Amino acid sequence: MELMTGQRFKNTAKYIRAGILFFLLSFIVVLLLYGSVLLYAKILGAPPLAVPQSSLYYSDDGSIIGETHNGEKRYWVKLDDISPYLIDAVIAVEDRQFYSHSGFDFKRIAGAILADIKAMAKVQGASTITQQYARNLFLEHDKTWKRKLDEALYTIRIEMNYSKDQILEGYLNTIYYGHGAYGVQAASQYYFGKDAKELSLSEATILAGIPKGPSHYSPFVSLENAKRRQKIVLQSMKAVGAISEEEVFAASKAILSLNGKHLHVENHIAPYFQDAVKQALKRDLHIDDRTIELGGLKIYTTLDLDYQRIAEDTLNHVISNHSDIQGAMVAMNPKTGEVKALIGGRDYEKSSFNRATQAVRQPGSTIKPFLYYAALEHGFTPSSTLRSEATTFQFDDGRASYSPNNFNHQYANDDITMTQAIAVSDNIYAVKTHLFLGEETLAEMVEKFGITTKMSHLPSLALGTSGVRVIDMVNAYGMLANNGKKIRPVFIKRVENHKGEVIFEHRSEREQILDPDHTFVLTSMLTSIFDKRLSSYAAVTGTAIIPELTRQYAGKSGTTKSDSWMIGYTPQVVTGVWVGYDHSQTIDKPAEKLYAKKIWARFMEKSLQDSSFKTFRPTSNVVGVYVNPFNGKLATENCPVSRLTYFVKGTEPTEVCMEHIENEDKGTREESKKPQKKPWYRIFWGQ
Repeated sequence: MELMTGQRFKNTAKYIRAGILFFLLSFIVVLLLYGSVLLYAKILGAPPLAVPQSSLYYSDDGSIIGETHNGEKRYWVKLDDISPYLIDAVIAVEDRQFYSHSGFDFKRIAGAILADIKAMAKVQGASTITQQYARNLFLEHDKTWKRKLDEALYTIRIEMNYSKDQILEGYLNTIYYGHGAYGVQAASQYYFGKDAKELSLSEATILAGIPKGPSHYSPFVSLENAKRRQKIVLQSMKAVGAISEEEVFAASKAILSLNGKHLHVENHIAPYFQDAVKQALKRDLHIDDRTIELGGLKIYTTLDLDYQRIAEDTLNHVISNHSDIQGAMVAMNPKTGEVKALIGGRDYEKSSFNRATQAVRQPGSTIKPFLYYAALEHGFTPSSTLRSEATTFQFDDGRASYSPNNFNHQYANDDITMTQAIAVSDNIYAVKTHLFLGEETLAEMVEKFGITTKMSHLPSLALGTSGVRVIDMVNAYGMLANNGKKIRPVFIKRVENHKGEVIFEHRSEREQILDPDHTFVLTSMLTSIFDKRLSSYAAVTGTAIIPELTRQYAGKSGTTKSDSWMIGYTPQVVTGVWVGYDHSQTIDKPAEKLYAKKIWARFMEKSLQDSSFKTFRPTSNVVGVYVNPFNGKLATENCPVSRLTYFVKGTEPTEVCMEHIENEDKGTREESKKPQKKPWYRIFWGQ
């Protein structure tokens, strides 16, 4: 008997040792496996937490003007911008140990297993917030073991690489609340018409209960179920000490004001402008299409909603509904280059082709200011004269010729000044100046003004026969308006990613490109198109809109057979308008020929009606003298037209106009008849 007892004892000890050894080996294996998983997770690194989210576009006053999404409403908000009630409610009802566990709540898992065994069914979940976040981000919602293992791996990776606040913020921004609303911001807007940070305790506890079953606990599906679930959430919050019994009672009895509408974004606001913004995101910021559409970006643009409304109303009012003619328009701040309004066509639904940024059209005489700026740099002045008459220019030893015409074949058949040539848009004066400077000079100057389209080195370039874009022309005129500083069209002020981090912020350029004195002198001359006193053999080109203007403007119109332009500016805003047919159909109707000027004039007046009256301020190195604008000489009280004209100091005229003095003595008359020394630029033409 004693032998049997001893043997049993030995056997028992043997089994115990084997059991202990098995336990230790199993424990070591588990540790090794867990360590391997941790090492593998570490090698894999941080999983990206970005999910498809709506990108939002804002105007310069912070209003939302556009949105891109894939049918799911998602708006990322920071944890600080979420109501503390909602944060406490979610943690209390979903994962009370969230801030203390490492991704898995093993005590809760054990309890759930026991509850399931006791009920012989799946009755209790044990997923932590991190596990749910991993599932929502990366996994299909199937029931396979592979999915569960992948979920565990993703959970470990998330916990190893992100803080608890980052995980909670991501979770709250990705969970589904029903009715197409993903994340707390979209849900807050849909259910209560407010931002997530503004939720009350009653509203927050309603939302916190929905993700368990959106089709069951949505108050729009069943208010009774939603309220019942709310009580569970409130009791959970009380149990962890987040709220008092009094708050539970008040929240459960509070009357809910439900919304039932998603955040309304009118994507039709300035659609051509929004397209230009997207192109700038790709071209300048190198952001890919998917990120632009679904990256949760916040794009703060330069659009001025008032300017845009005025621009659209003006274009629609001026152009007849019965006309098929197209139009484009850009308004810009000349100090910064910020585009404040943009129209790329008359109907975006019919044609999304952006005529303001994509179309290349002949600018006509609107190119002349660049020519005359070059002339000023080469010694011309506002008083420089050339003869305006029908002229045929011969080239290649007479083998080629060019015969430009003035509008309606109107010529002075006399000398005219640069000031008058600009005022009446004399083509002969322009071509003579162009050929004197050299055909390459204007092409180089146009590039200096920031225009990148190819210029043909031909005599006709002076009359705008090489194509340009509206946006580039407006930008170039903006350099005249700001006294020659470099600008470029700016559509975007700032871009934030889905986390609210600033990934781009515009910085203005202030490099001086043009000579400020010559720039001001040219601006002063460009005011002449609105001065009827300069009409003589031809009317000044701004005649039709002069009655509509109430302040000082500088500008230039331009016309070809199929293009009509008007570009002009004040110190506050520069605006360009193009009107024409897409397929270069000839503009024949008189009314259509005036559309560009009338749109420009009405827009400028309405957009500036509440702004201070600003004139162009002379630079320190210019001097203003009264000149007879027809011959460029110093005016006397007898001259019928005397115009204050600005010159770079040292280039102002010294010869007095004697044509209108009736009682000068004979000696003076004889002196005035003596041959005068020809100006250097006149020698070129043998005049």
